Amino acid sequence: MFNNQFLMKSYIFLLCTSLLGVSCTSHQADTSTKVEAPIINNGGQQIIFKDNAMKSFFKTDKVSDGALSASYTAPGKIAATVVASVAGASQNVVLFDNPDLASSYTALAQHQTNIHQIQQINIKQKEIELERASDLLNHGAATGRDVLEAQTALASEKSNLANEKAALIQHEADLKQGGFNPEALRRAPVGKAYVICDIPENQISNIHEGAKCNITFSAYPNKTFTGVVEDVADVVDNITRMIKLRVSILGNSELLKAGMFAQASFDLKNTGDNITIGKESLITVDGKDYVFIKKGDGQFERKQIHTGQQIGERLVILDGLKPKDQVVTTGAIQLKGLSFGY
Repeated sequence: MFNNQFLMKSYIFLLCTSLLGVSCTSHQADTSTKVEAPIINNGGQQIIFKDNAMKSFFKTDKVSDGALSASYTAPGKIAATVVASVAGASQNVVLFDNPDLASSYTALAQHQTNIHQIQQINIKQKEIELERASDLLNHGAATGRDVLEAQTALASEKSNLANEKAALIQHEADLKQGGFNPEALRRAPVGKAYVICDIPENQISNIHEGAKCNITFSAYPNKTFTGVVEDVADVVDNITRMIKLRVSILGNSELLKAGMFAQASFDLKNTGDNITIGKESLITVDGKDYVFIKKGDGQFERKQIHTGQQIGERLVILDGLKPKDQVVTTGAIQLKGLSFGY
């Protein structure tokens, strides 16, 4: 209890000092002026300021009520392009910006070929040889050793098949972590370019497969390309909390090259009538979301809220606020310290 009281008094002292500093003009401050500390009631639920300098520090904004639309721009780059094979290969050639992904794709194609060879030819041949050896044994024309060797050869091919599939899974995982679907790459037509960009996980609900976006490139600042979201990755980065999007552009192979930097702009729309606030008003303590609303001259009240999706720089509020509430936009962090005692 002593430590909490000490921390609260220390925080009030620092807050008063900082706010007084903000309110100072070019005139020298009167050192005899006393700053009246804020009044904290109901366990931090209500905070009242008597000092005019402190009152003027806090800025508020009325919550928005209605449909909301915005856009989100995500940086990215062309991670791969599809070109025709000049060597007469049965599949098109995929040129990757990342050599590791290129290696994984090549290895994956080789393992797929090996699997087909083992399944459709090697194993079937060994099964025929085992059946023949068993038949010869039944007619006294072969020995048990011949049958055993045929069984061993068949088991060896099945083991090779399992190893090839295990290797295939690893290379497939590497490609998916890079934002690619191996099967989609195999079917991709000539002239398609893939842009990989990262978006925050709180925007996943706003961007979906099939959505169109506008893409610009540093190489062509005056030209806008249309892309289509082909896939949203299955993994969220554990550190950055970002998730990869794969956006495809078709029909500009002569302009777009792997490695080009891009900016993808997505339209974010919320068609419902919802209360929204700027994200700068939100504070989070112990997993719960709060805002501070202005109740009168220098009076602020802490309100717990439940948030929905984020549209651009604004948050949809599902519960806790009314349309005419004035929410603190500047000074929310300072009020958080006073309200919760740190």
